[in-house]
This record gives sequence, structure tokens and C-alpha cells, in this order.
Amino acid sequence: MKKAFDYDLVVIGSGDAGSEAALIAAKSGLKTALIEADKWGGSSLNSSNIPFGAIAFAAQNYRRAKDGVKFGISSGNLRYNFPTLSNWKNVATKRAGANSKKFFEEAGIKCIHGTARFVSPREITVGSDTIKAKKYLVATGASVSDTGIKIADNVDYLLPNTVADIKRMPKSIFIVGAGSTGCEFAQFFSALGSEVVIADIAGRLLPKEDEEVGQVLDEVFHKNRIKVLTQSRVIAIEQNGVEKRVVFMRGGQEKTVKVDAVVLCTGSAPNVNMGLENAGIKYAQGGIKVDKTMQTSVKHIYAAGDVVGGNSSSEKAVLDARVAVAHIIGRSKSETNYTGLIRITNTYPEVAQVGISEDDCIRRDRKIKKIVVPLQAVQKSVISDFYDGFVKLIFGKSGTLIGGTVMAPNAGIVAQELAYAVRYEMTASEIAAVPHAMNDWSELIHTAAERMKK
Repeated sequence: MKKAFDYDLVVIGSGDAGSEAALIAAKSGLKTALIEADKWGGSSLNSSNIPFGAIAFAAQNYRRAKDGVKFGISSGNLRYNFPTLSNWKNVATKRAGANSKKFFEEAGIKCIHGTARFVSPREITVGSDTIKAKKYLVATGASVSDTGIKIADNVDYLLPNTVADIKRMPKSIFIVGAGSTGCEFAQFFSALGSEVVIADIAGRLLPKEDEEVGQVLDEVFHKNRIKVLTQSRVIAIEQNGVEKRVVFMRGGQEKTVKVDAVVLCTGSAPNVNMGLENAGIKYAQGGIKVDKTMQTSVKHIYAAGDVVGGNSSSEKAVLDARVAVAHIIGRSKSETNYTGLIRITNTYPEVAQVGISEDDCIRRDRKIKKIVVPLQAVQKSVISDFYDGFVKLIFGKSGTLIGGTVMAPNAGIVAQELAYAVRYEMTASEIAAVPHAMNDWSELIHTAAERMKK
């Protein structure tokens, strides 16, 4: 007799969401298969967050060492070796488990390499094979969206998932897009000596963050000699000998700039081209439609991570996956709760945002009370001679914290306290009552809360 199902659960995509779901399901006793069309572990592990994070960390240390002369550190002969720096990226990525099929197999997961496509609500194909499962989880992530830029066929340009693989540093580079990824790249290339131009159609850097963030980062970029072109729309990229010619509109005028390299950081779109319509799964340009349990319009099919749209981050992807697999296993009735989720931009200083931003409140006509405290309010800024940044706390009508932004070194760590405070609805008095480390950036939270009490 032919068996009804090949697997209890098939997970499509082995990135942050897919790997988390597959590992939990397999540990819970489900016969689980994991399908991956590219490298095992997904783009975050193999081509973006981990590899770029490794070389960006090295670049920031190099810049800080060069700036150490004011502290009495002699850095006149300081140099970097790019092949060695690239090798560190490879070492770090390997240590993190990049492209490791064995890791999943040792967890009892059947690994299948290929592109999955739904042919019915219960069946998918991978190559010439047909697979049938009781339940599915789609975690195919997202890819670079259509830029709308006219790019000549002979132009060799970089994308967010290829920057970490460059073989040498360009003398000059043009970055299209001033969101988190674009700003991170701008500082990386600048730190290692490239002349950087960054452009965005928005009126400020990091347009998804509050206005103060863009203002401070603009000042930092000016110090780093990064040229910022806001309210600029790139319309064409051409090859001009060994250089690239970037054509853009600014102030109603067409302008051009010649550079050695170009990076496109123009956003991403969910990977939904897998026959979803054959399974009856509802989706749109913004991604697969899911409810608060990550269930799609088809009862036995779930989706998680960037393929459902929303805030693109590893943290959200993992949270989505945990909720989805809890329902797949049948051991929980939990729903997604993004309250307290931290959004981080790894510039220097870092930017970390939790909860509702001031811009969100303005759009919703929501009454708030806020406090903004600059870094110089605490002694840590004096000790480190660093003043670019601030902490902003936003309180709702009830007096509880509903959002906050930290722009400081190690902002992601400092903001973890705000994640707790937002999630558990703490007041300024309750936050201020918590003992805080002195002479540390976390003292900013205490200072802001104390001032709000008054």
C-alpha cells in the first residue's frame, strides 16, 4: 500500500525562519524535510549578515584605531591587508555553520537540494521528484526588488548579498539606497578608504527611523567624508571604460558621477514564485498572507520570515517560525507578538529602535510624551570622547513606555532594556528605579527616565 504522506512537515527554505522551524519540528518527533535551492543556512548566514558583519567589524576597528591618536595611540603607520580581512570573513562564516548540510542531517532532518514548487495543496515538486506532506512551512525569504533603474547590460554592479565577496576595495563607490543596508555599506567602504557617495529618493538618511536619527547620521557621514545625496533618484547606470557612470535626478536637474563600483540597496521583495496559486495560497506583492499564527489561507500550510513581508530581520523570522511550528506540532495556541522587537542598524554609532516611533505616533495622531537625551548627558561620552547620538523614550497616555530609540555605540545591547520595558508596559518611574551601571551607555536610559519623571 502506498503511504499517504512522505513527511509530517516539509520546510521550504533553510534561512533563519526555515532552519529554526525544521530543527524544532525534528526535535519534537516530526518526520521533517528541509528543502534549499541555494546554500544551506540561507542568505543571512552565507552572504549577508554574518560575512558582512565580520568584515564590517574589522573595518570599524581599523577606523577606531586610526582615530586613536587623540588618546595617545600612535597609528601613523597603520595599514590593513584586504586578503587577510577577507579570510577572516571566511573563517567567521565557517564557524557560524555556513552551508552546513551536515548540521541539519545530524538533527534528523532530511535535506533536499533543489527548487520547490507547489503543484497542488498537498504536493510539491523538486526537480523530477514529487513530495507529499501533511503540513508545509514556506520560508523562502526575499530577493532584491526591481530597481526601476536603467542598467546597461555590460555593467558589473554589487548587491547586498555580494558585497562581502569583493576581491579588492574600490577607490570610489556609489551606493543606491540610504536605508539600513546602504548606510552600513557606506561606513564600511569609507572606513577602508573608499570615496563614498550615497543617494536616496527620501529626504534623509534612514528614512524609516525618526528624524533625529537621520540628522545625527548625516553629521557622522560628513565627518567620514561620505557624500550624501538625499531627494535624488538614480535613473541609469552605464559603463564608461573601467568606471561606472551613474545618472541621477536632483533638484529637477540631471546629474552624473563616475565611480569604480556601484551597490544597489533598493529594497527587497518576497520570494513567492513557487506555484502558490496551485495550492490556493493567497499572496500579494507584499508577501504571503498569514494570520497571527502564521497560517496561510490553506489550513495545513504556514509561512514565516521575509516571505510574509513586514519588518525584515532575523529576530522576526525566528519569532515567526517558533509560532508557526508550535501550531504545526499542536502544542501551543500562541500568536505572534512583535511588541519589544528590536530593529538595529549596524552603523557607528549603532541605531536601535523598539516599539512605536515618534513618526508612527504622528501618522496615527497619537498623543505622547517624549524625552530626548544626548550622549553627553552621561560620563561614558566624556571617557570615550564620543558625542554623536542620543536616547529617545516615548510614553503613551497611560504613562507607560510605548517606544524608544537608542543611537550610541552598542545601541543594540542598551536597547534590550527598552524591549522589556515596552513589552511589560513600564512607567518612567519604574525604569528609573532599576539600578543601572554607572559610566556606561546604559546610564542613558536611567537619565532619560529620571528626567521624564520630573
